[in-house]
Amino acid sequence: METKQPTTLRRFMPLIIFTALVVLLGIGLTLNPRMVPSPFIGKPAPAFELPLLLQQGNFSEEDFKGHVTLFNVWASWCFACRQEHEVVKYLSSNGVRIIGMNYKDESDDAKAWLVRLGNPYQAIATDLDGKVGIDWGVYGAPETFLVDQDGIIRHKVIGPLSSVENMQDLLEVSTEQGFDALSGVLKTIIKKMEK
Repeated sequence: METKQPTTLRRFMPLIIFTALVVLLGIGLTLNPRMVPSPFIGKPAPAFELPLLLQQGNFSEEDFKGHVTLFNVWASWCFACRQEHEVVKYLSSNGVRIIGMNYKDESDDAKAWLVRLGNPYQAIATDLDGKVGIDWGVYGAPETFLVDQDGIIRHKVIGPLSSVENMQDLLEVSTEQGFDALSGVLKTIIKKMEK
């Protein structure tokens, strides 16, 4: 009768699997959750047309052209949107063009939120069902896209602009792209945030 000896590989298989899992976990822990890659960076803004919240008419990707724009995805139900709102107002009051996309929200709630907290947006598109958000790769509010004067997406910020790290990332891209006016405002607000 032949006794089967466990092979060396079979004996060490649990250790090999455990080591592989530890390595993968270690790699995952070093990744920055703010830096989720977007397939849209360097590409034209996805085509869309949405009704405006406070004015008559619609807003489309063509309306980005001619201006460097921050396209801010927000909602009245979003706590982090409330946190970033003062920063958005500061940027707007210092000449930064900000277009809002009210995301999966009730129009009356959004309007009341703007009355209560102030409206920093030049225009606000309403994405009631979230379909345009999906086309833009939105995970949830708040998210902000830097769109250049040719309608090309240059950067995506996941999370509130009230985060120093998010603002520094935005500043870096803005400087690389030569958006001097935006870079100047971002430097000023980052200094204020760091105090």
